[in-house]
Amino acid sequence: MQETQSSDAMSTSLLRLAALGKDHPQRCFTNLNQYLTKDLLRAAFHRTRKDGATGVDGQTAADYAQDLEDNLASLLVRVKNGSYRAPPVKRGYVPKGKSQRPIGIPTFEDKVLQRAVVWILEKLYEPLFHPHSFGYRPGRSTHQALDLMYRQLTVGGGGQAIEMDIQGFFDNLDKRQLREFLQQRIGDGVILRLINKWLKAGVMEGGNLHYPEQGTPQGGVASPLLANVYLHYVLDQWFEQEVKPRLLNSNATLIRFADDAVLLMKNARDAARVMEVLPKRFGRYHLQLHPDKTCVTEFKPKKKASVDFLGFTHYWRKNRRGGWSIKRKTMKSRFARSVLAIKQWCRTNRHQPLPEQYMALCRKVRGHYAYFGISGNSAALKRFRFVVEKVWIKWLRRRSQRHCLDWKRASLLLKRYSLPAMKLLAMKPAKVMS
Repeated sequence: MQETQSSDAMSTSLLRLAALGKDHPQRCFTNLNQYLTKDLLRAAFHRTRKDGATGVDGQTAADYAQDLEDNLASLLVRVKNGSYRAPPVKRGYVPKGKSQRPIGIPTFEDKVLQRAVVWILEKLYEPLFHPHSFGYRPGRSTHQALDLMYRQLTVGGGGQAIEMDIQGFFDNLDKRQLREFLQQRIGDGVILRLINKWLKAGVMEGGNLHYPEQGTPQGGVASPLLANVYLHYVLDQWFEQEVKPRLLNSNATLIRFADDAVLLMKNARDAARVMEVLPKRFGRYHLQLHPDKTCVTEFKPKKKASVDFLGFTHYWRKNRRGGWSIKRKTMKSRFARSVLAIKQWCRTNRHQPLPEQYMALCRKVRGHYAYFGISGNSAALKRFRFVVEKVWIKWLRRRSQRHCLDWKRASLLLKRYSLPAMKLLAMKPAKVMS
């Protein structure tokens, strides 16, 4: 009951702010902390994941919930009077292919506070963000970005595609420049002070605390929104206001998901000119494009070329009627990364009971389908299921040196513990923009 009341109060308050943000896209808001209430913090607590890794203080969600109301009241007072101190984030790592990607893990209380502040800031920035930006925004997804790319490439029979890869974006983001961008929309001292504390909070790794001069830890609740604000001014707005009016063919589209972006245009000369100025534009904000992964591709029928974006390879293929159509399949690197994760899990958990292994693998396979299960990708999905079965049997055989799991018994086992069949998604189409 209390959770429902908090959600209702949050919705009413933030709907009012959303209306103001939409009606005044150029306004700098100076009294945002009035929307940061105990009800909003309570709603943020209920929406925050409870089984995530703990931060530097080791406090779990259950620990925080034992005295929830007093904890939220104390948090609100500390934020409003400026005594709140953003704790350092704990450095963690998640697998990325054969390497490890560093992420920052805030404390649970900091996650709650960041989520509440993000809800407030979303109402201000959603009316500003361009419709071709899909990353970590309410009601937008990777599949909508992929659908838009597919439609834009299909219209007119392809064109020129510029694949962009920003080297270490979250590690090299300019904090001073980000503050300047934020101050164009936020004039509230409480909110700006909070964000500044998060940017200046140190990173704890292996018992050592250090304070990076650049970047914001990837993995924090507020990091995706701050990244979207930064790239909105650095890339999105610049492309719409300065680049498109100067193109010979204005039928060009920038599609971005967080720090992954692709530029689609019809004219080869336009693509060459944009490719020439892109490194200069990013260099102005202390960012660099990967020299090998940033390139222009002539993506047209009869050309042996492909474009990679958000884990999928786009390529032309003749259809049954003799014409050309765009096909999509799982990128080789992403397929290999998924298989490697399965191998590592099976190796680590090979001694667990079979039913537990089966249930866990089913969840992993369904998760793979949920992302890569798009039309035209059936072959890669079937191959993934086959490889998972093969890897699982391999590590089951290594449970003991005297295993008796020959292929006949393995076939019977896979029939009894049948992994989920391939499932394709019904995607909601994204709007095609000119």
